[in-house]
Amino acid sequence: PGAGSPGPGPRLGCAALRNVSGAQYVGSGYTKAVYRVRLPGGAAVALKAVDFGGHDLGSCVREFGARRGCYRLAAHKLLKEMVLLERLRHPNVLQLYGYCYQDSEDIPDTLTTITELGAPVEMIQLLQTSWEDRFRICLSLGRLLHHLAHSPLGSVTLLDFRPRQFVLVDGELKVTDLDDARVEETPCTSNADCVLEFPARNFTLPCSAQGWCEGMNEKRNLYNAYRFFFTYLLPHSAPPSLRPLLDTIVNASGELTWGVDETLVQLETVLHLYQSGQYLQNSSASSGAEYRRIPNSTIPQEDYRCWPSYHHGGCLLSVFNLAEAVDVCESHAQCSAFVVTNQTTWTGRKLVFFKTGWSRVAPDPSKTTYVRAPG
Repeated sequence: PGAGSPGPGPRLGCAALRNVSGAQYVGSGYTKAVYRVRLPGGAAVALKAVDFGGHDLGSCVREFGARRGCYRLAAHKLLKEMVLLERLRHPNVLQLYGYCYQDSEDIPDTLTTITELGAPVEMIQLLQTSWEDRFRICLSLGRLLHHLAHSPLGSVTLLDFRPRQFVLVDGELKVTDLDDARVEETPCTSNADCVLEFPARNFTLPCSAQGWCEGMNEKRNLYNAYRFFFTYLLPHSAPPSLRPLLDTIVNASGELTWGVDETLVQLETVLHLYQSGQYLQNSSASSGAEYRRIPNSTIPQEDYRCWPSYHHGGCLLSVFNLAEAVDVCESHAQCSAFVVTNQTTWTGRKLVFFKTGWSRVAPDPSKTTYVRAPG
């Protein structure tokens, strides 16, 4: 667990909630409200509870006038989600830290669940991040769908699959809303009973001899992953040599020609090609540029902007090795020097600042500067 998590100790319960601080409302859906709080140890967690002002409870009370009964009905969704978070534990499923039953207002035994805190998935922002970070989200999703297809409960499908059902924790995608998850496969008597309907198109799946629609749960998840995530996040601004494989992954998930298992195998292949540097098509031999190394130094200014950069004011990119850094600098008209930092990305690649010049070089023990040799 990271510094911000309570760690794998005993379950958190009501006692943990007595001394929380800095409670902030995060948002709510039909049934639940989510709050962010700090535990006494300093870790930030999310609390989920039935939203007393929410749509579900409000419409039930208007119809039946029974507040306690309506609360129990709404709390059932929260309870179901809590059980699923517990049973489906996985790096890409939000971590459940504990729960508390306590009396609230006029209702005995109201339920609050305590979970890992994540940041909402903002698609517009993600489109502006580096390909490496966007690929991480798609790989997270591939791993999650594989886990859901082979879970201890059977094949689990998410009936509501929009980006708002997910959060980001340290760059990893995690599913948080599981109250709309379904475990049962669809029963059928013929293939006509096995139609997967989406706004843009439908798919007919085979009805098995046992009377179930084959692979319907995983195929629903996969097509949703395609239409909400892969199609936007996977291909654009990817390294050119990886584009054909990425396009194949996007098309195969959009046509449902592959299942979840094959999709994950191909996503892991992309990771391997990228992490091992095999995606670099021997391009470094082409540039004969010479760069002089200045150890323990940096260039404080002389920045220029590039896209997509890890730094808004300058051009900060990840590279596999020195040869790739030289190639990047040679391909940018403004670039005549670069600074290798000691920071790495999630795949272990070095972060490098590209610079327009080197009129002022300053000492910095954590960086190494390379400047283009005259000639």
